[in-house]
Amino acid sequence: MNDDAPARTSGQLREHNRVRLLRAVHDCGATRTRSRLTRELGLARGTASVLVAGLHEERLLDEAPAAAPARGRPTQVPGPHPYGPLALAVDLREDTWDLALCPLGGHATTVVAGRPHDGTPGGALRPLGAAVREQLAGEAGTRVVGVGMSAAGPVRGGRLLDIPHLGWRDVDVAALLALGPYAPPLHLGNDARLAGLAEARRGALRGVGVGVHLHVAFDLGGALLVDGRPLDGATATAGEFGHMRLTGGHGRCRCGARGCWGLEVGGNALLQHAGLEAGGGRGWDTAERILARARAEREVRAGRTGGGAGAAGTEPSGAGGADVGDVPLSGAAAVAAVEATAHALGTGIGNLVNALDPEAVTLSGLGVPLHALAGDTLTAAYLDGLMDVHRRAPARVVPSALGADRRPGAHGGPLTGAMEAVFDAFLTPEGLAAWRTGPGTRGRTAPTAAGDARTTAEARTGGDGPTSGPA
Repeated sequence: MNDDAPARTSGQLREHNRVRLLRAVHDCGATRTRSRLTRELGLARGTASVLVAGLHEERLLDEAPAAAPARGRPTQVPGPHPYGPLALAVDLREDTWDLALCPLGGHATTVVAGRPHDGTPGGALRPLGAAVREQLAGEAGTRVVGVGMSAAGPVRGGRLLDIPHLGWRDVDVAALLALGPYAPPLHLGNDARLAGLAEARRGALRGVGVGVHLHVAFDLGGALLVDGRPLDGATATAGEFGHMRLTGGHGRCRCGARGCWGLEVGGNALLQHAGLEAGGGRGWDTAERILARARAEREVRAGRTGGGAGAAGTEPSGAGGADVGDVPLSGAAAVAAVEATAHALGTGIGNLVNALDPEAVTLSGLGVPLHALAGDTLTAAYLDGLMDVHRRAPARVVPSALGADRRPGAHGGPLTGAMEAVFDAFLTPEGLAAWRTGPGTRGRTAPTAAGDARTTAEARTGGDGPTSGPA
């Protein structure tokens, strides 16, 4: 049954309301009281109580007291069940990947973080597949309802991945991951599009009718979002703004086009602006050192560190240099590289705003520190390229509210978006039916209310699970 289709029977109406309630709990991050959800969904109090009871019995929801209960009857907040469904989220970048287990409500818990790979399809995806299989074979594996995977390149047909600047062409991701016939569904998506989806669900684009999101990694990608949904395009590869000639460049890109915006914005471009070798999905640590060097230099110039040569380990502008990777780079050179990258970013944003007329543009990845370090340069270049009709009330350009960090334990837009893709598929009548009756009776490994502990092995051999309660 399509969740948007009208319910024709009492059973369909019950399932429709179960999905609506779970969706509302997930979307609000499990922060709203049952009474508030009841009002917002237009449910009778008795109906809501029956729904919550049934969803609790199926280990889909649990409730906890509100942090600051109002006067009168105690208030409960529905949230994820401690043995409820999980999304296994993957962020595959050009040089590393992260895994996270995410419960309903969207709060990620990193399982494996920051593992490097060699930049080849087999060298990246085969070890990643082994790590995913390890998680699925673990204690929480029977609760995983889908594997959401963010990848740093265009995705076609839900399985073929291209990463032009690594030389990846037509890579069959599912084949190399080799998760097996009984694995939960794989949801593969482009990192920038998933970052945009995350920003619309949980970040600065929430509630925005028309928005543009730009994810700045080694390369640059993006998404146009209408009412919170990224537009797919005819072949599901819309949003490759980094491969548009937005800054008048002429260099040949690995994608096959000439003059791509991504040649001037991103981790590779930052290294090149600093006069360093770039490419092949390597050098992220060096890019971060350039940003840190530029930040320290700006602090020295502003006098916030006292201006001494030893402040933040830097020298005043023009004096000496510091090792960035294996290359000495002065503070002035680091600032110049950041300024050049920010100027190119702002110039391209102006062109996109002229063409797409968004309410807001959000930045993730390196876009966040670029906005912090060279926001004036970025904004000046952006405004300089706007038509008068847009300059009167320009779309706001803001950094992501979800973070840009790639350190272990950080959960930025792509990882959050991968989680959202899993729950989008799960929070449907079909997804809930699979939870109740699917292979291995997923989610049934916890002690029951009566205290009878069931082992993971028993759950995997198809032992009886709890029956569906009234909803």
